[in-house]
Amino acid sequence: MSQIFDLDMIKAVYDRFPARVAAARKVVGRPLTLSEKILYTHLWDGEPTTAFGRGKDYVDFAPDRVTMQDATAQMALLQFSTTGRKKVAVPSTVHCDHLIQARVGAKQDLQEALNKSNEVFNFLESISNKYGIGFWKPGAGIIHQVMLENYAFPGGMMIGTDSHTVNAGGLGMVAIGVGGADACDVMSGLPWELKFPKLIGVKLTGKLNGWTAPKDVILKVAGILTVKGGTGAIVEYFGPGAESMSCTGKGTIANMGAEIGATTSTFGYDDSMRRYLKATGRAEVAAMADKIAADLTGDPEVYADPSKYFDQVIEIDLSTLSPHLNGPFTPDLATPVSEMKEKAAKNDWPTEIEWALIGSCTNSSYEDISRAASIVADAVSKGLKPKSQLGINPGSEQVRYTIERDGFIETFEKSGATIFTNACGPCIGQWAREGADKQEKNSIVHSFNRNFAKRADGNPNTHAFVASPEMVAAIAISGKLTFDPVHDTLTNDKGEQVKLAEPTGWELPPKGFAVEDNGYQAPAEDGSKVEVVVKPDSQRLQLLEAFPAWNGKNISDAVLLIKAKGKCTTDHISMAGSWLRYRGHLDNISNNTLIGAINAFNGEADKVKNQLTGEYGAVPATQRAYKAAGVTSIVVGDQNYGEGSSREHAAMQPRHLGVAAVLVKSFARIHETNLKKQGMLALTFSNEADYDKIQEDDRIDFTDLTSFAPGKPLTLVFKHKDGSSDTILCNHTYNAQQIEWFKAGSALNIIRAEQRA
Repeated sequence: MSQIFDLDMIKAVYDRFPARVAAARKVVGRPLTLSEKILYTHLWDGEPTTAFGRGKDYVDFAPDRVTMQDATAQMALLQFSTTGRKKVAVPSTVHCDHLIQARVGAKQDLQEALNKSNEVFNFLESISNKYGIGFWKPGAGIIHQVMLENYAFPGGMMIGTDSHTVNAGGLGMVAIGVGGADACDVMSGLPWELKFPKLIGVKLTGKLNGWTAPKDVILKVAGILTVKGGTGAIVEYFGPGAESMSCTGKGTIANMGAEIGATTSTFGYDDSMRRYLKATGRAEVAAMADKIAADLTGDPEVYADPSKYFDQVIEIDLSTLSPHLNGPFTPDLATPVSEMKEKAAKNDWPTEIEWALIGSCTNSSYEDISRAASIVADAVSKGLKPKSQLGINPGSEQVRYTIERDGFIETFEKSGATIFTNACGPCIGQWAREGADKQEKNSIVHSFNRNFAKRADGNPNTHAFVASPEMVAAIAISGKLTFDPVHDTLTNDKGEQVKLAEPTGWELPPKGFAVEDNGYQAPAEDGSKVEVVVKPDSQRLQLLEAFPAWNGKNISDAVLLIKAKGKCTTDHISMAGSWLRYRGHLDNISNNTLIGAINAFNGEADKVKNQLTGEYGAVPATQRAYKAAGVTSIVVGDQNYGEGSSREHAAMQPRHLGVAAVLVKSFARIHETNLKKQGMLALTFSNEADYDKIQEDDRIDFTDLTSFAPGKPLTLVFKHKDGSSDTILCNHTYNAQQIEWFKAGSALNIIRAEQRA
């Protein structure tokens, strides 16, 4: 069984927890939610002395740990290596799960990844070894599942360079996705800054039954709140319904909170967490948590009268909740399974399901796999075979080894399923799907979290629908998007009408978890002799050069690189898929900058007007021409710009290519912070209608950048080709410290200067 990591750190957090909660209750002057308890016990300055304004005050925090996946760790650690520090200041880990493409099956795909990305894996292994970072090898599992099994603990605070870090909320943490620059700060021993979040309470009553799963709770919540309804807020789940669910089920709900823009989601410590900690070899952590259990959940008064303590309250009765399918193309388009026939017909969605995929960081627990396997086993016993191709991504080597021992892998393989590596695979576009290049209109179902166009297989016409693992298994058996296992029957090999039995499974393995090699590698005690090699001619890795500081002058005569229309996620700004291989090479990956964004002037992607030549070309090439000519540019965008993944490349690439400012109707939280950290101007229209005034050939003057100050809007003059102009007021959320990042050229430039001083 796995060792308990960082037990002394957890003990220290728990030792100071009750006193800090009591102090917070005193300064706030009322009972506290769980979210507030965790935030106030992790203040950088120690014991709470001030009550903070939700959604108003910027606060410095001291997270307990940092976690990074291989695609984002490269840039985070390249940044960290320039700070001059000898070792990370807080426990940190790297997990190799993104750079493994799903193609034919686990063994071959893992070997192929080792062949193709060995240089990157070796770099991550050696830099982890040097700086005291725990390293999880390729094939060890998906970062968030490994975190839940080994590191997450009730009441803790963690940041991670992946938006689904929030998964650890299932074990009562405040776990938040950030860009690599934030991770670099915390690993460097600096405070981590966050605007004090608003609070959304979700009261769960009743109990899940039949075909309904924890996944359906978040699919329902996404339908209520939409992809931006949780922005700037922590979602706190409570009530008897929350306590009746498994810990990994809570993890699924917290995980997909990233899809509603939530800062994070969390649950109070309860018996399901206690059971999970014990099952994963952490009985000592459970015993410590038990001693302060009252502090590891919201105060009773809060849950008795939630509307007094939360900014918004949602109530869901699990007993009457029905199974959902969300999608296509957005995770908040929620449809009860029973209504899909009608809705698919109305919208002309393809109903033949070619692929059904189970797993990812959202749904790859023992419980998920056992319940999905029960559906497949029941179908086979009734003379049914899956009509769709079924793919399984186990969440960790520990889960994979245990489900193989318990016969579930054999159940899947007998029905023709493909078992992929313990990695992200299709969920993040790492899927070599046969025929995807033909771009045919088709539908797939999966138990993942995201379903933006092109996300899974690169085909813009693949309609991806999100459901629970058991619902995905049922739809795979039927081959139809419109199949409702609650009411519908299927024709078996004898021509009989049969009904699938309701899913059954185990919250935790009855014989306990088992694993031969979990894939963990501890760092050297003294890393000073470890050499980290980056070849000068490498196409995969590139040492970083500092971004230039601001010259202290107003920007004048800037050009418009692109005015993006509609949804512009971090996938549109810096695509994943095949581009993942360049995540450690800033110049190479910059060749995908904004190639997915739709140009508002022609409705096309990757086709913008070059203001120097008048010709149309690719966005990155056009921007490189501006950089070479010494011309500053800006990007204009729509609502919720930068939603989705935490990837800071979406901020670093435009910065590297010479974009000075991004002006939008509204930002997704992580992306706005990432832009600030890289020394860029992240601005929003004071009047959203001004978006329509911006023309393709505009030249732009910043008139008052020299007096850039907190709370003071900036004025931009858009000079049109016909000689007229529009003066546009732009808001920002920079505080004094963040303005210093802009002046210095990046937050990292300030860290470097401090380490050298």
